[in-house]
Amino acid sequence: MSEHAINHALIQQLSAAVGASYVLTDRSKTIAYSKGFRFGSGEALAVVRPGTLFEIWQVLQACVAADVAIIMQAANTGLTGGSTPDGKDYDRAIVIVSTMRITQIQLIDDAKQIIGLPGSTLFGLEEVLAPYGREPHSVIGSSCIGASIVGGICNNSGGALVQRGPAYTELSLFAQIDQNGELSLVNNLGIELGTSPEEILTNLQQQKYSKDDVKFPQMRASDDEYHQRVRDVDAQTPSRFNNDGRRLYQSSGCAGKLAVFAVRIDTFPIAKKQQVFYVGTNDAEVLAKMRRDILSTFKTLPVSGEYIHRDCYDASKKYGKDTFVVIDKLGSGYIPKLFGLKRTVDRIADKFSFLPKKISDRMMQYMSYLWPNHLPKKMEDYRDKYQHHWILEMNNDGVDEARVYLQTFFQKNEGDYFECTPEEGEKAILHRFVAGGAIGRYHIMNSNELGALMTLDVALRRNDSQWFETLPAEIEEQIAVKFYYGHLFCHVMHQNYILKKGVDGKALKEKLLATFDERQAEYPAEHNVGHEYFAKPALKGFYQKLDPTNTFNPGIGKTSKLKNWAEGGLKNEASTTSCGCSTKK
Repeated sequence: MSEHAINHALIQQLSAAVGASYVLTDRSKTIAYSKGFRFGSGEALAVVRPGTLFEIWQVLQACVAADVAIIMQAANTGLTGGSTPDGKDYDRAIVIVSTMRITQIQLIDDAKQIIGLPGSTLFGLEEVLAPYGREPHSVIGSSCIGASIVGGICNNSGGALVQRGPAYTELSLFAQIDQNGELSLVNNLGIELGTSPEEILTNLQQQKYSKDDVKFPQMRASDDEYHQRVRDVDAQTPSRFNNDGRRLYQSSGCAGKLAVFAVRIDTFPIAKKQQVFYVGTNDAEVLAKMRRDILSTFKTLPVSGEYIHRDCYDASKKYGKDTFVVIDKLGSGYIPKLFGLKRTVDRIADKFSFLPKKISDRMMQYMSYLWPNHLPKKMEDYRDKYQHHWILEMNNDGVDEARVYLQTFFQKNEGDYFECTPEEGEKAILHRFVAGGAIGRYHIMNSNELGALMTLDVALRRNDSQWFETLPAEIEEQIAVKFYYGHLFCHVMHQNYILKKGVDGKALKEKLLATFDERQAEYPAEHNVGHEYFAKPALKGFYQKLDPTNTFNPGIGKTSKLKNWAEGGLKNEASTTSCGCSTKK
């Protein structure tokens, strides 16, 4: 049978399993799934949108029998292109399985833990848990753009919350393909659900299990050691990073090398008392000293400590205003809808060559100019006085602890602080979290004068006192603009570079990464390697063990895209440079 006939037969099987309307083959409809949130794209034979867990299983069976590659995709909000195809150098057709129709969240143990099905989102979890006085691992940031619970686990996503560490669990339900090409279902949820795949998956989705069926094995449903790890400020290794073998376990960190049906994770009590302190200084060493003092001497760990440099503050103020206002006025639940609308507008506009790329961003930017200044006056005063801004959030007993410390500390050290009102605190945190999107918007609006945008996230050693980057002159002179922000307590920094026109992004990235290597830093810190970074040997070995035939998400971490991890392939024709820089205008 010819390849065309095999593919046609597969499409028919997929349509029979999920319904013809949920199998997309027209490129105008598949592009929303085959193009990454920030960059990266490729072709897919089909996009399948199952409505039940058992339908996912049937889709996987058909794809394995047809010998096609499979990309499991949830919200497609990744920043390194890891949930879409990448270029054309694959040896098999690709089927994308979108799980976003399956959004159910189940509560167990009085909401102390939850079961998240593959399309469930962090924002949805936040809403479900609120009546119980509990909250998820992440409460802002990825949640605002509709990120999925399962995606966070599969990518060991980081986050701002110092007390909780990276997203992690040892309790999950997944499908795996062995070295003989056989598909099997592995139930490590700790719940008795039956024996056959149909029975297990149907019982889970319909919640046909009792309290007695829910077991509590000695397995982690969160990174419950991180609070100790982050306090070790003299350690010569980073506190968290994506390649960290201590948090690679089955679904956790699998990066799509398994088909994950559900994860079981811990939830956390909402603090009874919270306070945001806004710190400003012109001396980076001041923040380094504060970080060490707070992590090593405070009885209560901070909730978060978000850093933003003045240049990034300015970019976020101007180019993140629309996102800020939408969240502030309408709530973060509106953001996924807004991003969906933006993608639709851009997809339609791309059909007309006379229209500029990213037209939705341009329209929203011009509209944002009509809105008055949205930031509190105290923050604006600190912007004028200080280049380094740190948003310190404490809860419970930590509030008074921080208050006493700050009053004493700034009697002898350069800089100052103020206690935020609840409104000021919310706006300070929100201003920091729109920074990532604002930098992308800055690049779009100034693309005629600038070169590529390069976004890197790096995990510094816990004992590295020189946290604020100083670049060699030969690198500095090739960069037009730099934007820094990050999670200072965890020593995870997001460093964004917009290059001068004509600069070779690939070559410059190698030089930048070499500076990280010299500092014994790790990268990526909290984003998955995607198609932007090379998977280091330990991570590549983990992928190969999970997926010996290289059927799921081939090419992740710049590994082989070929069956059985064969070497070679066609020339990569991805829509981004090999350095992972955004070069679109």
